[in-house]
Amino acid sequence: MKEKVVLAYSGGLDTTAIIPWLKENFDYEVICVCVDCGQGNELDGLNERAKLSGATKLYIEDIVDDFCDNYIVPCVQAHAVYENKYLLGTSMARPAIVKRLVEIARKEGASAICHGATGKGNDQIRFELGIKALAPDLKIIAPWRSPLWKLDSRESEIEYCHRHGIDLPFAADSSYSRDRNIWHISHEGLELEDPSNEPNYEHLLVLGVTPEKAPDEGEYVTLSFEKGVPVAINGESMKVSDILRKLNQIGGKHGIGIIDIVENRVVGMKSRGVYETPGGTILYEAHQQLEELILDRDCYRTKAEMGALLAQVIYEGKWFTPLCDAIRAFITSTQEYVTGEVKFKLYKGNIIKAGTTSPYSLYNESLASFTTGDLYDHHDADGFINLFGLSTKVRAMKMLEVEKKGQ
Repeated sequence: MKEKVVLAYSGGLDTTAIIPWLKENFDYEVICVCVDCGQGNELDGLNERAKLSGATKLYIEDIVDDFCDNYIVPCVQAHAVYENKYLLGTSMARPAIVKRLVEIARKEGASAICHGATGKGNDQIRFELGIKALAPDLKIIAPWRSPLWKLDSRESEIEYCHRHGIDLPFAADSSYSRDRNIWHISHEGLELEDPSNEPNYEHLLVLGVTPEKAPDEGEYVTLSFEKGVPVAINGESMKVSDILRKLNQIGGKHGIGIIDIVENRVVGMKSRGVYETPGGTILYEAHQQLEELILDRDCYRTKAEMGALLAQVIYEGKWFTPLCDAIRAFITSTQEYVTGEVKFKLYKGNIIKAGTTSPYSLYNESLASFTTGDLYDHHDADGFINLFGLSTKVRAMKMLEVEKKGQ
């Protein structure tokens, strides 16, 4: 019997060409696995395409709810943002995909997993670190880094497919390189490769419109959270995936969540991309507005540091590591009382506060007002400031003494 390889299959030109390449160079039986994280109509016609290309079998695995509940929610709770802008849309999907690839590989008795990530990007690291963590005994095949892979352009891949009797509707077009799931869609290539160029938003946007084209009238939205998890929108209870779908629709209409970023890839180079994350941007902002009321000062500051660290860890493909587990455990512990409602107005790319409530709010009107309340005596600040500024005063006195001696 032939050895089996599980191919992470998207149905695009790269992974279509990889099917005959694996059979030709390794004599593998190819099992394609397309993991559905919310790609939408990108999955249409995949079964016929995979079989026509020589695959023995195609799995289409719907993990949208798993992705939302177990990967997206922890990132929202952590407010995990890479380099102050990127909301990790591709980064947090990869470990969810890898987990299912490994499960299918075990089920099929495969000896290897193959992915189509290039040798320049982050995804090769994310896929392979995940596989090493979950299935260190499986071989990993990365065609783009193999000396046997001679296909260096779309034209050469199309010609290779034709030579192997695969006549598919791929063209050597000039389109963006995109990655889409229920959380976001990313765009790279074309004019974006030159940072001096303005993005061609008329040609580029998929999930929404620019703020200029958003409605002239704002829209109010209320999100409800329980222990840091979104549970309802405008009073209607929904699972996380449905809340995200609804927020994507509303946020896209109002021009929310469009960012243009030059980011530092793990492999050392900079890359420029435009990301559309309408629903995710709203969730991040609403969750943070709620936490402002609930978390104490030290916890809020430390959680911000841990959230930034989690973003770095996930971006680098280290989801299945003790460090990632430990950070997420800390984040989970901070969410015990993050329950309440957040109201805001969406208007031309902006998320404007319109009132936040929580039974666990630490905001005390008596303390916060300018009038003297029962819990605070203005005179108590005298001793506090003297102690809090003692080191500053001692240093200043010493510098003054040195200056006088120098004269």
